[in-house]
Amino acid sequence: MLYLVAFSAALSAGLLVFGAFTALPAQNRATRTRLIELGLYGRDDVDHRRYRLNRFHELVRAAGARFQARKKDWGPLRARLVHAGYREATALPLFLGARIAAAIGLFGLGMAFGAAIGFPGILSTVLGFWAGFAGWFVPGFVLSVRIARRQREIVKALPDALDLLVICVEAGLGLNQALLRVAAEMRHVNQLITEEIAQTNLEIRAGTPRDAALMNMADRTGVSDMRSLVTLLIQTERFGTSIAKSLRVHADSLRTKRRQRAEEAAAKTAIKMVFPLALCIFPALFVVVLGPALIQVFNTLGGLG
Repeated sequence: MLYLVAFSAALSAGLLVFGAFTALPAQNRATRTRLIELGLYGRDDVDHRRYRLNRFHELVRAAGARFQARKKDWGPLRARLVHAGYREATALPLFLGARIAAAIGLFGLGMAFGAAIGFPGILSTVLGFWAGFAGWFVPGFVLSVRIARRQREIVKALPDALDLLVICVEAGLGLNQALLRVAAEMRHVNQLITEEIAQTNLEIRAGTPRDAALMNMADRTGVSDMRSLVTLLIQTERFGTSIAKSLRVHADSLRTKRRQRAEEAAAKTAIKMVFPLALCIFPALFVVVLGPALIQVFNTLGGLG
């Protein structure tokens, strides 16, 4: 019972802090930058915060770089970071350093929480070790969430981009010019797919063969629909078939798949509503409906006794 009360208090405090921060007036980065340019915002404070943040990043990166040197093959983790949009050379040591920092931080929090609720020293240490073990996997979980969200956005925008590509190719543009046009037109709709297509165009301009640049785009996104599109473009170019016809057929199949995904999500809604109904709505409804009747029954039985 004591653990339940402590957990409820911690949850209530967290929700209170979250609500307080939500109620504060928001100030985005563009507004802050403009205020700094006009001299209406404390540039010294911003420079000091940026300096402290850079120092923390350097410390985390140094710790991650030492851990990185112990193992040579980080290919799968690098691929996951690329799928999440982290392509910088420092992405891997920063991620490993974040894992170490999260493990150490949660280890200290776990021991402090154990001491606060009256655990003995050994149990507090065990709780700290379990919290540190969980903290080691927290950055990986966050990375997986970011990868899934990024891939969903790409999958969602890919049929529209492919429709534009079909229109451009059928209008007489070459594939490279069509990709440039699609990147220019999609920049206001989906920034992720615009960046990927623009990166592919830059690689082609730099001298990379078109098929290799397209395969790099498929590897960067990690999306199966993008890989099938790239395979279609490469095979069409090799065998000399009509690109416009192939793209139109593939665009129809992508639109069908998008509609099927929407129908699947709609069909899952009824099942997903069972748990909120059973855990949140039905208990409150039972209290409202049966509460007065139970009070009257208890009063009547008490009067008889």
